[in-house]
Amino acid sequence: MTTSLMWFRRDLRLGDHPALQAAAAEGQVVPLFVLDPRLAGSGRRWERLLASLAALREETDGALVIRQGDPAEVVAEVAAEAGASQVHVSTETNPYGRRRDAAVERRLAAAGIGLVGTGSPYAVTPGRVRNASGDPYRVFTPFLRAWREHGWRAPAGDPQVEWMTKLESDPLPAHSDQEAGERAALHRWEDFRAEDLAGYATARDRPDLDRTSRLSVALKFGEIHPRTLLADLDAHGTGASGEDVERFVAELAWREFYADVLWHDPGSAWRDLRDGLDGMRYDEDPELLEAWKSGTTGYPFVDAGMRQLLGEGWMHNRVRMVVASFLVKDLHLWWPAGARHFMDHLLDGDMASNSHGWQWAAGTGTDAAPYFRIFNPVTQGLRFDPQGDYVRRWVPELRHLPGAAAHEPWRHREGLAQGYPERVVDHAEERREALDRLAELKESRR
Repeated sequence: MTTSLMWFRRDLRLGDHPALQAAAAEGQVVPLFVLDPRLAGSGRRWERLLASLAALREETDGALVIRQGDPAEVVAEVAAEAGASQVHVSTETNPYGRRRDAAVERRLAAAGIGLVGTGSPYAVTPGRVRNASGDPYRVFTPFLRAWREHGWRAPAGDPQVEWMTKLESDPLPAHSDQEAGERAALHRWEDFRAEDLAGYATARDRPDLDRTSRLSVALKFGEIHPRTLLADLDAHGTGASGEDVERFVAELAWREFYADVLWHDPGSAWRDLRDGLDGMRYDEDPELLEAWKSGTTGYPFVDAGMRQLLGEGWMHNRVRMVVASFLVKDLHLWWPAGARHFMDHLLDGDMASNSHGWQWAAGTGTDAAPYFRIFNPVTQGLRFDPQGDYVRRWVPELRHLPGAAAHEPWRHREGLAQGYPERVVDHAEERREALDRLAELKESRR
């Protein structure tokens, strides 16, 4: 009987898994995950990965083989142990994954073993959507239109897999017990579709209401595929308006857009995609950066978001935009300083979405907000957390202030009485400074 190796990466599920289907069609399947030391860590995202692997091991009836080491060596070794003629994977598109897979493919080829890529973590694999001239898109709205016109396959369904169980596995490192895996992702999706999709078009911007899908982590680890979500939206009545559904689909498309951008320009992970702001004067101020990281800037909406990041490993998308604008345009720090902090702490930390989301805020990326668009952290809080509930949830020093007062504690006699800090900068002054720097840059180019 033919044996194949299924090397799992960002696809930790069994359903709607084209690569697993391809492997199962050949005979017995050895499921493998390689704990790559270059991606290892002790942070919250690493813990979440281990929890997802524990769920996958259960779903494979204990057959999942865990090995630690360099994938180029480990995959070839396990394939040889299993007597596998093919190694099946979901195609990887991020810069590190592409380099890693090229190295693995070379090692396997030397042993006469093929590396077969089927499907990807996206509804439409990055690189496939192009404009009429054959060039990639740099603006989201036309990409969205072309992405929809391109379309995507129906979900792959649930394969019938015969697992090989004779290979030894390294023990899964100790980790915290938390909800993870394909079943949890599907339950979360069902709950969101039934309870929170209706009204999503407006409620998604309200961090106090917590009405987002919270599926970004499951998508990050491939516990659910975006194609499954898209198909379910078409197949089931949701009780939501067309606007709600369209807004949710657009949010999925943003993820696909940023992955496409990074596929075409891998260097944009840590440098400006567009050169329009080359020469912009940024500061290096460790104290201000630390105040931002720790959620002690004196601006409640910003601080609530930064503390949510440290507390949950997640931050509401509206707040992500506000804290990013604050770092770049109030504190005048270059965006990678913030992007690295996010990647250190986000459970859903994804290179494409993170780096290009930051560049949107900084005015250096695709579909970028103009640099002169500067979020006011107070008015943003008052608009999207009108009663201050989100702020009080994450900033206990302000829980004594009622309603919207939590957004401007300096206006109230006892506002700072519980130890909340003074503002590290004056927003109005720093807004003028940011615009002056933009004018200075333009003048230097004349």
